[in-house]
Amino acid sequence: MRYTWLTRPLDFILFSNLFIACCAMAQGALTYMLLKTPLNFVVIAILGCATMFLYNFSMILARPKDPSNSPHRRVHWIYSHYNLVVSLTVLSAIALIPLTLQLSIGTITLLFFIGLLALSYSFPLFKDKSKRVGLRNLPGAKLFIISMVWALSCVCVPIIELKSSGISVSLIALLLLTAKRFLFITAITIPFDIRDLFQDKQYNLKTLPVILGERKSTLFCQALLILYIILLLIFVPKLTLAIAGLIAVTLLTGWLIFKSRWKKDEYYYFFYLDGTLILQFLSVFILQYFSVSF
Repeated sequence: MRYTWLTRPLDFILFSNLFIACCAMAQGALTYMLLKTPLNFVVIAILGCATMFLYNFSMILARPKDPSNSPHRRVHWIYSHYNLVVSLTVLSAIALIPLTLQLSIGTITLLFFIGLLALSYSFPLFKDKSKRVGLRNLPGAKLFIISMVWALSCVCVPIIELKSSGISVSLIALLLLTAKRFLFITAITIPFDIRDLFQDKQYNLKTLPVILGERKSTLFCQALLILYIILLLIFVPKLTLAIAGLIAVTLLTGWLIFKSRWKKDEYYYFFYLDGTLILQFLSVFILQYFSVSF
């Protein structure tokens, strides 16, 4: 393959779930920055470790009978580096123990609930005809669970832990931040289901694109992003550089989602679309820095 010197490290970063773990850390840091509070690096580290553990664990649970027949490069990489994936999963789980013990009881309780919700996504809890399935097999549940887990983890966990250190955040601010994060995560998650539309039909997964179709699902993504921008603009006293940066990233995200209808390679989804989660943080970080400097 051409550009092997580049694709090998990129495959490791993306398919080992290191990149999505960094996305979770960036989203946690974004919450602190939007609230203008000091970053809690223990919470941010927990978000990264927990994301790597949950994503890798779900792949271990969902191992196909013959990974070599999968049409996805990610599946081939994961199961050809299976021992590495298992090692990273175990290490991230071990790292969570001393980190979690530094948190308040309220935050630990919330993390426990989020963990159960995330594990129920793939864990075979229910019996469907001749086999057991997870919550992801319930109609429309897959998208809701992913978005809810991300919103609760990256918004509510930092805010609950702030409260334990004496920094209070209003209920309205918490609900608005959670709602906005939920909308954005949902919008960038749907294209992954659109990409897997044919495969999900084969496995009888009732995802949103399976129910609505590709075109309507893409339009729904754009509607979610428009609603996200409206919430950004309505509930702020004035347009700040940080908000302007988030709007710019949202417009770019809308364009990437539109392009995703033709871009079917996995790098586009796992790097560009997921990368908007890091880009949100970078836009706010850079613009807030310059607003302070000038």
